[in-house]
Formats: sequence, structure tokens, C-alpha cells
Amino acid sequence: MKKREEESRFVVCVCNEGYPASLEVRKIYQVVPDTDATGHRYLRVVDESGEDYVYPAHFFVPISLPQSLEKAFALAA
Repeated sequence: MKKREEESRFVVCVCNEGYPASLEVRKIYQVVPDTDATGHRYLRVVDESGEDYVYPAHFFVPISLPQSLEKAFALAA
């Protein structure tokens, strides 16, 4: 896995095949650090249930958010 993906705290979902109730395409998700999942090409994200689960890493694209937006997301959690 690329270093940028490991450092990213947020990703955008680009595929939800098999998980339409759990993931929405084009939605931003928060990444929960999980080196075991990353080592197997998965990411642990907080999904639509509000819980964190692992999904294939290729379902997501890492993004950088302005600090003010990251703070707003943290307050909303």
C-alpha cells in the first residue's frame, strides 16, 4: 500500500460492489488505522452503520482535506 494511502485520514468511495447498504459511491469516509487490514489490501473505514469495518482498498481513493473541514468532521462525530 502506498504511504499516502496509509497517512490519509479520509477517503472517497469509488465502488460499493457487494456493499450498497454500507457504502455510498462519491461519499467521504473516515479511515481507522489498521496495519493488518492495510497489509492485506483492505481499509478500515467508518461506514453507513456508524461502525468501522474493513473493505477492499480499491473501493476508495485517499484525499486531503483542509484542516478546517477535518475539524468540522471531528465535531460531527
